[in-house]
Amino acid sequence: MLSPAAKIDFHRAQKSLLRAVATLEFVKGVFVLLIGLCAILLVRKDAWVVAESLLALLHINTDRHVAQVFLDFADNLTDTRLWAAARLAFVYSALRFAEGYGLWKERTWAEWIAFLSGTLLFPLEIRELLRGITVVRSLLFAVNIGVVSYMFFLLRAGRRERRLQRLADVETRDQQAN
Repeated sequence: MLSPAAKIDFHRAQKSLLRAVATLEFVKGVFVLLIGLCAILLVRKDAWVVAESLLALLHINTDRHVAQVFLDFADNLTDTRLWAAARLAFVYSALRFAEGYGLWKERTWAEWIAFLSGTLLFPLEIRELLRGITVVRSLLFAVNIGVVSYMFFLLRAGRRERRLQRLADVETRDQQAN
């Protein structure tokens, strides 16, 4: 059993880690929100010209394969696809903002959202790692495993606490009845 001082330090460390995850989710929400806004800004514009200008700004040779894929993607963009991408980005960012708020406020529902959404990303991340292991892919996968594992730990600990509280309540009622 932990001493009261150790419990306070453990709770403080747990709260700090939970707030770090909340901040990560908030940053992801902001990033995707910006992508959605960029999609709206591209509506009724020639996306290929914008993509070519972006490649020139970044000093990326348009003869490279990655640049050609990017230009082909931009050439196939339609206003309908851009609006759909913007809507999807706004819904996703709203989910991330809600999750970040809930984690910051230590809400169990937010822990469930973080656990489930992180778990749903595992197949995509594994597929990307099978396509080729890079530092970025490995780091993203490791961070996601860490977040999902931590959420699992919090959910199990919360369940255990609720069960112990129920047992304590039953014992208190039994003692009061006698």
